[in-house]
Amino acid sequence: MAFQYFRSAGAAAALSLCVAASAASASDLPSRKGAPPSAPVPPSITWFDVAVSIKGMTDYNFRGISQTDRKPAVQGGAELQIYDNLVYLGVYASNVDLTTRPNAEIDFYGGIRPKFGPITVDLGVWQYYYPGEKQYIDLAGTYWTPRNTDFTEVYGKVSYNYEDKLTLGANVFYAWDWLGTGAPGTYASLTAKYNLPFLEGLSVSGELGHYWLGTTNLAIWSSVPPANLPDYTYWNAGLSYTYKNVTADLRYHDTDLSKNKCFALTADPRGIVSGTGRSRWCGPAVVATLSFDITASSTGIFAPK
Repeated sequence: MAFQYFRSAGAAAALSLCVAASAASASDLPSRKGAPPSAPVPPSITWFDVAVSIKGMTDYNFRGISQTDRKPAVQGGAELQIYDNLVYLGVYASNVDLTTRPNAEIDFYGGIRPKFGPITVDLGVWQYYYPGEKQYIDLAGTYWTPRNTDFTEVYGKVSYNYEDKLTLGANVFYAWDWLGTGAPGTYASLTAKYNLPFLEGLSVSGELGHYWLGTTNLAIWSSVPPANLPDYTYWNAGLSYTYKNVTADLRYHDTDLSKNKCFALTADPRGIVSGTGRSRWCGPAVVATLSFDITASSTGIFAPK
């Protein structure tokens, strides 16, 4: 028996404030009697902001598994950020090519991002929605997917930024009904990003994660018995360059899933039609991505006050 796998995907962009201080000239120095010190200027606050992201990629790879049958994807989203990005709400969408043939993947999410000096905490909830999908049933009457693969995920992330040179992160995501199978799914990962010193905007980054998946629920599969979904390890490493609002990224993705275990998670139609029970969606992949990110405050709208 096999199950469909999709993206979470994904991620949205945070806004940082920068307060500039001007140098004093000799004429600005106080007299011997001493001038009263000037009152400190409180930092500006962006009460509302909107971050917009548009991406094009050679393959939509989500936690090591292709969501577009190794074909290109175009994605886009918008995120409302409140009180210096402390609270956020967003929507994101992508084309997909999956066994249940949904029209797209549309994600809704929200949460909080409190900051404590160089440490940022991110707590939220993510809803994956696949409109227009159809349960895959072959000519023999075998059920290969649930009727509905929409699911909800809660997450917690923490990152540490060292002098804007090195960023380290730890993330945990939990779904109690992974892809509508009734099985719980927990994904945990460690991330690192280092800004290279010899060229501004150039960085290297990577992620190492593991997925723990449970047992499917008999009730949603009709006559299909419960099954233990395979756990797996995922990693990626890549190089990215950012110039103003545009980022180019080249990244290697891979998992330790065999082609048979990959099929067990994806129900790749090729494995069904051929009778091999194998899928290539989880193997090594090099993905190129070009993204454009902008915020309303950077264009003069919702400027800090």
